[in-house]
Amino acid sequence: MAKSRKKHNKRSFTMPKWIRITAIAALVLVAVGAILASPYLTTTSDKETTLYLRRGTSNDAVADSLAKITSEKFASKVMQLVAMTNGDLSSRQGAFNIDEGESALNLAIKLRRGAPDEVKVTINNIRTKEDLAKRLAKRLMMTKEEMLRALNDKELCAAYDKNPDNITGIFLPDTYQFLWDIEPAKLIEHMSRYSNKFWDDQRKEKASKLGLTPDEVVALAAIVEGETAKADEKGKVARLYLNRLKKHIKLQADPTVKFALQNFALRRITFADTSVPSPWNTYYVEGLPPGPICIPDKASIDAVLDAPEHNYIYMCAKEDFSGYHNFAETYQEHEAFAARYHQALKEKGIRR
Repeated sequence: MAKSRKKHNKRSFTMPKWIRITAIAALVLVAVGAILASPYLTTTSDKETTLYLRRGTSNDAVADSLAKITSEKFASKVMQLVAMTNGDLSSRQGAFNIDEGESALNLAIKLRRGAPDEVKVTINNIRTKEDLAKRLAKRLMMTKEEMLRALNDKELCAAYDKNPDNITGIFLPDTYQFLWDIEPAKLIEHMSRYSNKFWDDQRKEKASKLGLTPDEVVALAAIVEGETAKADEKGKVARLYLNRLKKHIKLQADPTVKFALQNFALRRITFADTSVPSPWNTYYVEGLPPGPICIPDKASIDAVLDAPEHNYIYMCAKEDFSGYHNFAETYQEHEAFAARYHQALKEKGIRR
């Protein structure tokens, strides 16, 4: 007897019409959106640059600035997008980095609601507070005068156990990153934190063994840096001045005379120069100056802290103008070296 077979009805699923219509509409919108967005995605910056915005700057002024540092076409596309979203950039402030190849769409979004970028500031080869303030004002929104006021503010300096004469000691040569609109007082706070990290327990202990405070080490390191650019000679020069401090002999460091006179081009220091009455002139006063005569680098500071032992108390530039020095324990030896150097100056016709 044949077995009867049951038939199974296969039900086919049919997507409701409203879902199909919605899906198609969504695809159409995506396609239209892609077409509309294409010019803003394909228009890109042809260079790496930075746009600086001050609060209160109008959209038209932003457009002009952007066109100058990129191109009219790129700026136009960016500002069209800003206008489409009713964007008002007058409330925005800061530095906005623009990468080479960055799209107009990406920059427009960044200008509307992105966080400002930090600006790199390199601190090196700085002699005076004026030099420091000028360098910072060149890279940041602050003016030279605003930074100088902060550096000369006794109460602000006292908050970091400093005074206007030695406040630059918290600045260490390096490359830093700050928000473009950072205020001078906030920048000093940042530098103080960095300085405190540098002055760890080990360095403080070394300074204490020398009988110096960190501020005094920095002041001496600045003199060492002013005396020699030779890394392998810094420790030797540092110990010479430590020996003079210990013996209560005036340091008689030529770089301090240049600082007192604010004439850093002098090549020959005269008796009249060394007689200038100034707390910065170590021919005139005993001990260290009231602050650093430049912003010394970390290597110079460590050269003081790790200065090798010797008994020299005199030094004179070598007559070969190599940048190195002749060292002496007695004044007689020193006089002989000095005579040779002065003769070399005379032969080259160097009077000042």
